[in-house]
Amino acid sequence: MIILMGVAGAGKSMQGRLFADEHGYAWISTGELFRVLVTGKRRQQMLEGKLLSDEEVIKMIDKTLELIDLNEEFVLDGFPRTKAQADWLLSQAKSGRIELTAIINLAASREGVKERLLARGRQDDTEEAIKERFNEYETETLPMLEYFKNAGVHVYDVDAAQEPISVHDEIMHHLDNGKQ
Repeated sequence: MIILMGVAGAGKSMQGRLFADEHGYAWISTGELFRVLVTGKRRQQMLEGKLLSDEEVIKMIDKTLELIDLNEEFVLDGFPRTKAQADWLLSQAKSGRIELTAIINLAASREGVKERLLARGRQDDTEEAIKERFNEYETETLPMLEYFKNAGVHVYDVDAAQEPISVHDEIMHHLDNGKQ
């Protein structure tokens, strides 16, 4: 499993889709899953930039993993975002259910992310929601990178402010060199 991490607007979905298509891998985007499957009050909270509970997210990911061949490489984008989610994922790897190949962290500035998100014009891309997502990324998700490194997972930082093809090339460079 290759995990793409980064704040909303860093390009996880674009890079995940590109990488998965290029290699014939399954691509699981938690953002896409949530926009399709979450309804009611929880959907409204999500549109305001609030994260779903760890229990809700883990349950959805667990069910999604049942739908793909876990013996083949796949791309997971947008998960984990919290320590509880990271612990669950590491337990899945320890049990042999999945193999964690690498984590690609798409690093992006607050201003760059804000510009991208406002330009794409989705309903959940308001100034306040963007601020909330960036703050949650910095406090919850960013510390997970060191946590994964300490657990022995290869973590690569990629400058997401580059042109998309340059980001893709850098991801490929890290993954190709990591397999040697």
